[in-house]
Parts: sequence; C-alpha cells; structure tokens
Amino acid sequence: MSVTEEIRTRLTAAFDPSALEVVDDSDSHRGHAGHSGSGESHFNVMIRAAGFEGESRIQRHRAVHNALGADLVGRIHALSLDIGV
Repeated sequence: MSVTEEIRTRLTAAFDPSALEVVDDSDSHRGHAGHSGSGESHFNVMIRAAGFEGESRIQRHRAVHNALGADLVGRIHALSLDIGV
C-alpha cells in the first residue's frame, strides 16, 4: 500500500470525514532536503470532519498525527494540514 493510500485509510477510519484530499507533492520538492528521490515524502492533506468541531488548531493537528501513528509520520518528511469541520 502506498503512503498516500495509508494516509487516506487511517484518516477515514479515525474521522469519517465529509471531505478528504491527500496529495503527494513530493515531485515539486525534488532536490530539496528530505526528498530521497523515491517520492512519497511530502504531502498536502485537506480533511473536513464533524469530530473537529470545538477543537483548537493544535488539538486538530495532534488528533491527525495520532490517527496516522508514529510509524507512518516517521516516514513522511513534510505534512501540510488543512483541517476543518
């Protein structure tokens, strides 16, 4: 399973989002630090879920990182999050 698919699967299971976009942006970082040349190192994630209502930005980011798990987060060099209700 690709990292993109893992992100999508774990976030869907944890939050049942009304909207979810996972974009592998690794190619635009070619030659930059953290890009190994193999891809799947830089991601942009947009997620909307009712479960985020009332949570601060930090709480939302922590929830997403917890849902992804340390094993998956450790394989990602950059993760841009756009989290909302």
